[in-house]
Amino acid sequence: MKLRIAVLCPHFAPDTAPTGEVITRIVHELAALGHELHVVAALPWYREHRIEAGWDGKWVRREITPWGSITRVHPFPGSDKRNLLRRAFGFLGFSALAGLSSLRGGRVDAVIAMSPPLTMGLTGWVTHLVRRGPLVFNIQDVFPDAAVETGAITNERIIAVARWLERISYHRAAAVTVLSDDLRDNVVGKVKPSHRNRVHVIPNFVDTDFIVPGDRLTPLRAELGIGSEPVVLYAGNVGFSQSLEMVVEAARRFPQATFLINGDGAARSTLQGLAHGLANVRFSGYQPKERVPEVLATGDIHLVPLKLGLGRVSVPSKTYSILAAGRPVLAAIDPGTEVPRMLEASGGGVAVPPDDLEAFCDALAVLLNDMDRARELGAAGRAWVEGAASPAAVGKAYEHLIRSLGRSA
Repeated sequence: MKLRIAVLCPHFAPDTAPTGEVITRIVHELAALGHELHVVAALPWYREHRIEAGWDGKWVRREITPWGSITRVHPFPGSDKRNLLRRAFGFLGFSALAGLSSLRGGRVDAVIAMSPPLTMGLTGWVTHLVRRGPLVFNIQDVFPDAAVETGAITNERIIAVARWLERISYHRAAAVTVLSDDLRDNVVGKVKPSHRNRVHVIPNFVDTDFIVPGDRLTPLRAELGIGSEPVVLYAGNVGFSQSLEMVVEAARRFPQATFLINGDGAARSTLQGLAHGLANVRFSGYQPKERVPEVLATGDIHLVPLKLGLGRVSVPSKTYSILAAGRPVLAAIDPGTEVPRMLEASGGGVAVPPDDLEAFCDALAVLLNDMDRARELGAAGRAWVEGAASPAAVGKAYEHLIRSLGRSA
């Protein structure tokens, strides 16, 4: 039976946010299974934290697609990513406008709402009340835990409100989907015992047809003035959740390698200050989606550094992409969490404790001194991800979950 599904998310292609790429592919996989989907998302804005050229001028834009429709609304972005109050009001404004835009179109079989922002949980619940489909609340990062762990939020009242909103959102959902067992444990600990069976693990995925192992001597190297020396690459959000100051310190110890930080975020200017005078540290901004395989191929060793305590509340989905590119991963992250388990299962890299500079540099030295071994790790990761993280499997998991909710309603 064909399903009608409403999808509420902060980003959708051609927006470049990683969560946008995830939900875009889930939508297309569900469409390939014959279902009708109606998406409400923000106008593209992630790359420069402002609405992209060609998309401005209207607060709401709607387009018809072969599988349903896409409604894009104003995201109320702020130019200063570090202004948390401004960002909070932006999230509230977007969530309210997205909610209003999601109410049209009649009854659906399910409502999928993606967080962050956490406010999308209540937006999805209101949509459920009007359009009747059970709410599936998709959690990409557990908020506010990550923000509290990093010190990004310290105001006790704000934390209390965020935790209240979190609990309300979980209890209003017919199902909560998370990316790992760690995140499931986190969420289960916050809901009533009667709601714990509503929390489901559906991991993210990677497009192994799009991201493939490539020649390491990429055009991006030439553009940035990088030669044939080993490149240690961090690609992703340059924020305060990542231990990137440790990466800069490592660059001082390994002048034979170039350290490339590819991305933007609230911590970039601070990081550039720390790296001042280091000739082997380069920065580059986000690249268009079509260049992602090239960016990944540029690095000989990829870094996934998360600060202490964040391994259980955040799963860096880029780890899948690195493995798909056939490159080894060096992760500095809480032991026993999802990324170390993934690396152990795949043989695609090495994990060390978070914020441990000596352990991090020791592991990096081993890889830099034996590049043949590094390439073997990369090949093992590629082989594993081809069988363990396909988009089709994830699409079918969501279809199965939605059908099970319909049977239990």
